[in-house]
Amino acid sequence: MRFSEILRLVFINMIQNRSKVLLTSLGVIVGSATIVLVIAIGKGGQADVADQFRNLNAGAIEVAVGTGVDIDAMDEMIGGGGGDMSGSGFGGFSGSMPSMSGGNMTMPSFGGGASGGASGGMPGMGGGDSGGGGSSGSGRTVTLDTDDVDDIAAYVPDVSEVTILVSGDTTVYGGSLDEEETKTVVGVQENYQTVSNLELLYGNFITEEDDSYKSYVAVIGYSAAAELFTYPALALGDYVEIDDKNYEIVGVLAEMGSVTSGISPDDAIFVPYSTAEKYIFGSTEDPTISAVASEVSEVDSVMDNIETVLTENHPGGYFDISDAGSAMEAAESSADTLAMLLLAVASIVFVVGGIGIMNVLFVSVKERTEEIGILKAIGCSNSVILLEFVLEANIIGVFGGILGIAASFGIVPLIEMFGMRLETSLLGYVLALVFAVVTGTLFGFYPAYKASKLVPIEALTLE
Repeated sequence: MRFSEILRLVFINMIQNRSKVLLTSLGVIVGSATIVLVIAIGKGGQADVADQFRNLNAGAIEVAVGTGVDIDAMDEMIGGGGGDMSGSGFGGFSGSMPSMSGGNMTMPSFGGGASGGASGGMPGMGGGDSGGGGSSGSGRTVTLDTDDVDDIAAYVPDVSEVTILVSGDTTVYGGSLDEEETKTVVGVQENYQTVSNLELLYGNFITEEDDSYKSYVAVIGYSAAAELFTYPALALGDYVEIDDKNYEIVGVLAEMGSVTSGISPDDAIFVPYSTAEKYIFGSTEDPTISAVASEVSEVDSVMDNIETVLTENHPGGYFDISDAGSAMEAAESSADTLAMLLLAVASIVFVVGGIGIMNVLFVSVKERTEEIGILKAIGCSNSVILLEFVLEANIIGVFGGILGIAASFGIVPLIEMFGMRLETSLLGYVLALVFAVVTGTLFGFYPAYKASKLVPIEALTLE
C-alpha cells in the first residue's frame, strides 16, 4: 500500500471520530501551551534581571551594617575572656592590626587581596572613636559615615569610586498631589550619579556645594516626576515638600527601569547626603556605602580590603558586603529555578496527555480489529498497520500542539495583566510542537505495535 493511501485512510478514520480526536488531544494542548508559557516566563525573568541590573557597574560593591556581634559573648564561648579580639575572625589579613591613637590612623598596605580571618591580637584603639558615626564595644550599634568613605578611598587599592547614601520612606507633597504621600527619599553625594550610572533628562544632579551647604535641592526620578507634576519637564524648577520643608527640583532623571542599591531611581527623590542626614532621617536610618572596583577581576580583593578598613574603624561591627555579580547570579538562579519547576509541571502534563493518546488508541485497535483483519487479508504487511496507527498518534500530537500554541496567544496577555513579565519566542513555539509530536509518537507506538501483530483470522472473527 502506498504511503498516500495510508495517509488517506488515517484522515478518514480521524474525521469520522472528530470528537474522540479532540478529547484525546486535550492533554497535548495543555502541555503545549504550558511549554510556551514556561519558556516565556523564563525569558521574562531573565529580561527582568537584565533590566534591573543594566545600570549597575560590573564592579559595583554594596556595604551595609550587618547584625551586631557580641564580642564578649564570643570570647566566653571560645574561652578567651576579657574582650580580646584574638582569633575572632575579623579582618582581612593575618597578623596584628595596627593601633589607632589620637584620631590618626596608619593603615597597612594591602596586597593582592586578603582573605580569611585575622590571626593574632587586635590591639585597642585609643583617643576616641575612629569611625565617627559608630562606637566600638560589644553589642553596640555601628553606623557608617563619611570618614569610612574617606578611609576606603585612601587605603583600599583598585577602587575607582566610593560614596555613601542614606534612604528611607518619608512624606512628600507637591505638584498635583491633593495630600501627602509616602515616597522613597535618598540622600546622596555628587558621585552617586557616576556610581549608579544615572542619566539626567533635565537639569543637573546634586553637586558637592549642595552637599557642603546642606542645600534644600532635589533631583526627582522620572516616574515620581510624572506622578507629582503630570509631565516630568514641569518638575524642573518647581518645589516639592519633603518632611515639611520645601526643596527646589534642580534635576529630573531619565527613565531607568532598574534597581540600584536596592532603590528604584524612577520612583525616588534624591537630596544632598548632609541635608538628608541632618534634616530628614537623623539617626533613624542606617547609611550604606557603594563602591566600584576599577577592574572586575579585583572585586573579591576590594571587598576583603574594605572589610579590613571598616573592621579597623569599628572593631565591634559586622558588615554585609556584596557585589553586583553575586546579586545578578542570585536573581538569575531564582528565575531559572522557577522555569525548571514549570518545565517539570509541563512534562507531567505531557505524560498525562500521552497516556490519554495511548488509551484511546488501544480502544481504537479493539474497535477496528475487523478493519485490521481486512487490511492484512488483502496483503498489507505488519509495517503498514504499524505506520497507520503511529501516523494517527503523530497527527493527534501535531494537532494538539498547534491548538496549544494558539491557546498560548490568548493566555499570555491574561497573565501579563497580573504584572508578570512574559517574553514569548520562536524557541518556545518550536519546543512545544516538538514535545507534542514526540509525545504522540512515543505513546502511540505500543498500541500500533499491538495492532500490527494481530493474526488476520483472529482479527476477522467477530464476537
